[in-house]
Amino acid sequence: MLVAGAGVAALEAALALHALAEERVAVELVAPETEFSYRPLAVAEPFRVGEVRRFPLLALARAAGAELRQGSFLRVDAERKVVVTEKGEELDYDVLLLALGARPLEAVPGALTFRGPEDGPAVSSLLEEARTGRVHKLVFAMPGEATWPLPLYELALLTGIHLATAGVDGVSLEIVTPETRPLELFGPAASEAIGELLEIRSIAVRLGSTPVAFENGQLRLASDARVEAERVIALPRLEGPRPEGVPHDDDGFVPTDEHGCVEGVDDVWAAGDLTSSPFKQGGVATQQADAAAESIAARAGAPIEPTPFRPVLRGLLLTGLTPRYLRAESEGKLSTADTESLWWPPAKIVGRHLAPFLASHMGLSVTPPRMEEGKAVEVEVELKRGQGTWSRL
Repeated sequence: MLVAGAGVAALEAALALHALAEERVAVELVAPETEFSYRPLAVAEPFRVGEVRRFPLLALARAAGAELRQGSFLRVDAERKVVVTEKGEELDYDVLLLALGARPLEAVPGALTFRGPEDGPAVSSLLEEARTGRVHKLVFAMPGEATWPLPLYELALLTGIHLATAGVDGVSLEIVTPETRPLELFGPAASEAIGELLEIRSIAVRLGSTPVAFENGQLRLASDARVEAERVIALPRLEGPRPEGVPHDDDGFVPTDEHGCVEGVDDVWAAGDLTSSPFKQGGVATQQADAAAESIAARAGAPIEPTPFRPVLRGLLLTGLTPRYLRAESEGKLSTADTESLWWPPAKIVGRHLAPFLASHMGLSVTPPRMEEGKAVEVEVELKRGQGTWSRL
């Protein structure tokens, strides 16, 4: 099996196939990177309360039961069952999993777009401006195209705590978002909890407002209204990689069925941000990778019944003090928010196989502490031959 990519979805798929299919499937990852970066903590770096962890990709891939080939994906020749790299190398495959991610692009011209670690220094400079009295109004903007809102709320909450700790009280913070309630993606329990937290921290929220551009000290909204601001931090919009040789929509995202099979192409699966799923987040990518891995393993003869992809949203919200664990399923109808972990390991990216795998490589415990009676937590339980399933304890 060939996997194009070596990020979250690719590693989760490799781990899942190693557990499910054993020697029935040999996995080879093809990617240009030499490191795997655990990016969700990029939001914490400017505040010095966390850092992006990086791992040598070759060692990580081999520990996951896969081989790594350096190369950049160019296109698929589905008729010949070949992947062509940018250097013209042709790689044969029996089955192919595309896990190429997506590109973060500016969505609010004039604003500081926070895409990840590369934008940490710019955020640090902005914080210095606020600490030294050069900025008095800071707005956090959620573009209409944003698919995962947690980083924006984290930036606002962490900024508030950072300035308070520095003794700065003259900076006004405001979130501008098209949502009808804070973090509505996670349902009413999360919205209520985060709304109360924002109010306690004196962070204003302007709901039902889509930012489109920052110019001349004003954030312009889609309604043509204006919000006064000296600086604006915005989330990016995502664009799909438009992989040549497989179907994709106008935004470059690949359509798949509930088992990750790419529509209209034989023997090709896809998982992660490059798919047309509306949820673009690491934990969701691992769930897509699991669905694809089960489908591929079953095809290879593993004695399993593939489970279709049904997204469960899990988010660890950094607040600067006590974090919030958020969980939602059935389109936010089943909503939970808690100050204690709802899953274990308590990672930012919740992957059935990847979370305990990375925890072990960081020297962290993969065994949950003793829980209070009646407290539910999702734990990855290792079953026969390493196969796992989520359990609520």
